Amino acid sequence: MNIREHIEEREDLLLSPYAARSSAALRDIDEEPDPLRTAFQRDRDRIIHSKCFRRLKHKTQVYIAPGDHYRTRMTHTLEVGQIGRTVARALRLNEDLVEAIAMGHDVGHTPFGHVGEYALRDLVGHFNHNEQSLRMVEVLEKHGNREGLNLTKEVRDGILGHTGPTIPTTLEGQIIRIVDRIAYLCHDYDDAQRAGMLEAKDLPDEVRLYFGDTPSSMITAMVEDMVEQSLDKPEIRMSPDIEGTMNIFRQFMFKNVYLAPALIPDRKKAAHVVKNLFIHFMEYPSDIETYVERNGIYSTVDIVDYVAGLTDQYAIKLFKDFYIPNITL
Repeated sequence: MNIREHIEEREDLLLSPYAARSSAALRDIDEEPDPLRTAFQRDRDRIIHSKCFRRLKHKTQVYIAPGDHYRTRMTHTLEVGQIGRTVARALRLNEDLVEAIAMGHDVGHTPFGHVGEYALRDLVGHFNHNEQSLRMVEVLEKHGNREGLNLTKEVRDGILGHTGPTIPTTLEGQIIRIVDRIAYLCHDYDDAQRAGMLEAKDLPDEVRLYFGDTPSSMITAMVEDMVEQSLDKPEIRMSPDIEGTMNIFRQFMFKNVYLAPALIPDRKKAAHVVKNLFIHFMEYPSDIETYVERNGIYSTVDIVDYVAGLTDQYAIKLFKDFYIPNITL
């Protein structure tokens, strides 16, 4: 019996009956099992070693061109993974599956975060970052050769279902769906305090009552409630009081941070960059840098894929190259 088989045997012995088993994981293309790693561990490693994952370090979370200590999509992803594993361990669910989903859930995010997502949606009518994350791992990685990373069905299901109408079929995916929201609310509140946009005293009374006023106490309150409400049950849930308070917290953050007037000028500029890059590439598709030779023939989908994959800095560089004259003073 090799190491992977020992790990799979321990999963059968120790995990909850509701946990996903690595030994039962399915891929679209069959592969020889790894002697050391389970299927979900391999998926996690493939995502972490991918280019789309590396680009997250240069993609906006909330603040465009922030300082050193503000979150990016990369640090958000790591925080989701950490919180998710805490919940999974407490519930005796599959930590490796939770981590793999967490590492991949945002790899389809556009430059400038949701601003870029909405800009592309305005242009093409339908664009959601969770669907693009799935497309990234299924199709676009490995140089767009239509093979992708060949991740397991369970990981892909969790990536797609981390937001939007589709609920993940595994409890591990359901963990990420809730933990993603916990992570971004708490760390965006932390960053908003650092930016001088909020103070703890500004929080709604319900939030202070149930969650306290520090990111740590907030995460702890929501995670402990998730564990208490979901332990040995076939679904991941929160109590009505805690879920209701989280929704109040979310509404507060939208009003005071995500849609705050102070951030609107930069967000308009970012949307302008994304939209004009898309327009440029539609007119001059040969300017697209790609690993795949298409003989100069690009569809709208190809251009969406390219623009969505750009980092903030590279999008700004391209915009300057295409639209700003070179002036020597």
